[in-house]
Amino acid sequence: MALRTFFFFFFFTLSFCNINIIISQTLPKFTSILVFGDSTVDTGNNNHILTIAKGNHPPYGQDYPNHIPTGRFSNGKLVPDILAVLLNLKKNGVPPYMQPDLPTNELLTGICFASGGTGYDELTSSISGAIPMRKQLDYFKEYLKKIRVVVGESEAERIVNGALVIVSAGTNDFIFNFYDLPKRRLQFSLSKYQDFLLDKLQSFVKELYDLGCRNIIVNGLPPIGCLPIQMTAKSPLLRTCINKENFDAQIYNRKLEYLLLQLQAHLPGSKILYVDGYAFVSDLINNPQAYGFEETKRGCCGSGLVEAGPLCTRLSPVCSDPSQYIFFDSIHPTESTYYKVTDYLVNQLLPKFSNIPSP
Repeated sequence: MALRTFFFFFFFTLSFCNINIIISQTLPKFTSILVFGDSTVDTGNNNHILTIAKGNHPPYGQDYPNHIPTGRFSNGKLVPDILAVLLNLKKNGVPPYMQPDLPTNELLTGICFASGGTGYDELTSSISGAIPMRKQLDYFKEYLKKIRVVVGESEAERIVNGALVIVSAGTNDFIFNFYDLPKRRLQFSLSKYQDFLLDKLQSFVKELYDLGCRNIIVNGLPPIGCLPIQMTAKSPLLRTCINKENFDAQIYNRKLEYLLLQLQAHLPGSKILYVDGYAFVSDLINNPQAYGFEETKRGCCGSGLVEAGPLCTRLSPVCSDPSQYIFFDSIHPTESTYYKVTDYLVNQLLPKFSNIPSP
């Protein structure tokens, strides 16, 4: 079991790439990035578990350094990868607790616990075979124990206190359990299911806080009804966004934004920010030319209508220029889209954090 745990954590380390972007000097100096959630932030953890939700095969990763399909559900880098470089966090090849000879400020740079196909609802991960959010917290606890051994209690606390924590999940809960596979719809009204998920999220954030996390951003739902796979299922001819699903996402997001304000008010010393991914992605879709995009209704992989995960394979034809597509497959964005999202985070959201003491 110990050996298995070691290898599991070994592959959690984020891969960072050299990119040349100037960012605001007003950004705080985070000590690290800690990532929890689903396939939008999974940097390859699903490669090592039994699930069909894998992105470790071509054409995924075709624009990643050395064209390696790392397990990221995109043609290239994800937001955590890009942020890690922009925030000037160092690259490490193995987990920090296996690097006792490194200076303290290089011990913790970025760790991803996310798993494609997961959600706040445990039923979601049981359907997909992904790592449940609860289990992601358990792995984080194991990780904390190990870095305390290396750097000591107070230094480990400082590192975690100064980390930027990213939480991104929720979309799979609605797609797997309410819309396309309506198991929860037999138990909950839409409003009750939203509240059920938000209660799970609230407990998750509180536990992160109890473990020492203080700087947390939580991503809201995207316009689910504009995902190519949802349009294929419910508007195959007209290929228009499903307004009902988008309206549901907006209601959920309003509840989430209010919840996060309440959480921050009751958790001393915390800064918990809502990421309005809905408004930003909607703007990309409605005004693609303003951002350099051309295709908004289908993905780059295959027909772009249904392909994702195991259906997006090395045999699938790929568009000639993914940078002109918002989506790489029928669910997941392209690297170009992730760059736009990162730009939004860097310029609109991260400056709102208080200054983090430099390591």
